[in-house]
Amino acid sequence: MNLLQTFRIALRALRRNPMRSFLTMLGVIIGVSAVIAMVAIGEGAKAMVEKAFDSMGSNMLIIMPGTTTAGGSHGGFGSLPTLTWEDLEAIGKEAPAVRYVSPSLRDAAQVIAEDQNWSTGINGVAPEYFAIRDWGTSKGELFSDSDVDSGRKVVVLGQTVSERLFGPSADPVGQTVRIKKIPFQVIGLLEKKGQSPVGQDFDDTVMMPYTTFQSKIQGGMEQYVGGVIFIGAVSAEATRRAEKQVTELLRDQHQLREGEDDDFSIRNLTEMANASQAGTQTLTTLLACIAAVSLLVGGIGIMNIMLVSVTERTREIGLRMAVGAKPRHILAQFLVEALTLAVAGGAIGIVLGLLMAQWVSSRFSWPFLIRPDIIVLSVVFSGLVGVVFGLYPARKASRLDPIEALRYE
Repeated sequence: MNLLQTFRIALRALRRNPMRSFLTMLGVIIGVSAVIAMVAIGEGAKAMVEKAFDSMGSNMLIIMPGTTTAGGSHGGFGSLPTLTWEDLEAIGKEAPAVRYVSPSLRDAAQVIAEDQNWSTGINGVAPEYFAIRDWGTSKGELFSDSDVDSGRKVVVLGQTVSERLFGPSADPVGQTVRIKKIPFQVIGLLEKKGQSPVGQDFDDTVMMPYTTFQSKIQGGMEQYVGGVIFIGAVSAEATRRAEKQVTELLRDQHQLREGEDDDFSIRNLTEMANASQAGTQTLTTLLACIAAVSLLVGGIGIMNIMLVSVTERTREIGLRMAVGAKPRHILAQFLVEALTLAVAGGAIGIVLGLLMAQWVSSRFSWPFLIRPDIIVLSVVFSGLVGVVFGLYPARKASRLDPIEALRYE
């Protein structure tokens, strides 16, 4: 008897009780669908985290000035200006792991263009800021170092500001906008960035040279940077090294003795991104383990039903042995039945898992990412479950005594 005949006999036996066969497969179906769905959802969530942090910038550190203490009240980082322009220059020259450095000065103001106006954040930055943030223009150009040196009255608009002032499809380049009654020429439109992980609209912004910002918008603070400092490390792996170098440099610049607290704070966004991805990966692994337990339960269900099937078909087994079937034929028949149940359940589980993952992805606007290796692994694992848990009932059936089996009532 060849494998095809064995498979046909197994299918015929399973079709005798379709409801029982389906209920037997249910544990495998749930387990496999859960594995596929959880991994796909986890990959989508991971991609969303990566996208969110990529939109903020790569290899990025943010240096915030110090805290205030007055009358027992403590202000947070950024409440006391402690970062100087000399610090900024020293970081760019003396920290080998730092590629780019830029101040970021911020204020809120009304931007007016003809009969439209919009309240938004005004940012004074250096050209390196756009390299740190991986942020280019969709139209026009960015301002240059010469614009910074001359304090030129030029701005680059975010997509949201441009749409509010000029309309969704308008080209703002060459137009004039007024900020605090001062005219500025629009020289560029930034690429769309989207939202931050906490819902901040990155595109709701106006960028200008920081020297122009100091003289026209906020007013200078002489030797102090009236905002934060953005740093771009030479690589993602170098962010920790850059953080250490900058910390040591600033402590030396500020003449802080050993044991004194830093009068600044450094935020490492690369580490935050890695931590978020690690958290997502841990959750995905946990859910996949729970799904694997469902597969185990499904395998036990297959074994139980196959044992019941052996008991119900004892006379049939005895009759087949009496007409010449060998123990290996009986073993193969019940193994194929168990394997068919498991693989069929795995196939149905894959379809359900993909449908579930697609629904969740569309519901939360996540990317729908499929891991082919996980699908193949699920099929192989479900087949392995069928073989492992079907082996004992199959061996029991193959070892029945033909005469005793024929006498079985």
